[in-house]
Amino acid sequence: MQDIIAGTLKFQREAYPERAELFRRLAGSQSPATLFIACSDSRVVPELLTQREPGELFVIRNAGNIVPGYGQEPGGVSASVEYAVAALGVADIVVCGHSDCGAMTAVACGKDLTGMPAVAGWLRHADCAKAISDAGEHAGHDAKVNAMSRENVIAQLANLRTHPSVALALRQGRLRLHGWMYDIASGDIQALDPEQGRFVPLRDCPQTAAMLEDAVRQP
Repeated sequence: MQDIIAGTLKFQREAYPERAELFRRLAGSQSPATLFIACSDSRVVPELLTQREPGELFVIRNAGNIVPGYGQEPGGVSASVEYAVAALGVADIVVCGHSDCGAMTAVACGKDLTGMPAVAGWLRHADCAKAISDAGEHAGHDAKVNAMSRENVIAQLANLRTHPSVALALRQGRLRLHGWMYDIASGDIQALDPEQGRFVPLRDCPQTAAMLEDAVRQP
């Protein structure tokens, strides 16, 4: 905790003055363009990965980057998704999984979570991904966990589509969904190619290429 306090004081002393004007603009409102859904894992930092400034990302983080399907009793994730889409009008949602994910390792390997009933219940939202992953052939432990992590990203994108605010925005053509996988050791990011249903390097994803072309054409 001493390091956290020291870091906060350093922020007030050094980092804040450098962005004082930015924070003054943000003090009364926000208009992030992207909702970024990531794992709570301490090694995954959305703003660092995307090199975004404060105010540019609306972030949801939880164990396993999970989005429960919309139901009768929406929770905090559902409320945050709805607010991002309906109130803030984000244009893109990224669901980002990562390598060596503890949550996905527990699901893929059937770890005993008896002592963590809340975690066990939460990870049931990855059951669909587990069923698909288990049906495949895997070379070893790491391959099995990586496959589970990828299938989980795909499953959570499907869950997102069950949310009324997301379904409406998609139908109206004002929202795009993206699935990413981040490799902690290399820094590489793979993106889900929606046409082929597989992950490819971010720079090679057709969806990425189309967005970059649109950016170049804009005045």
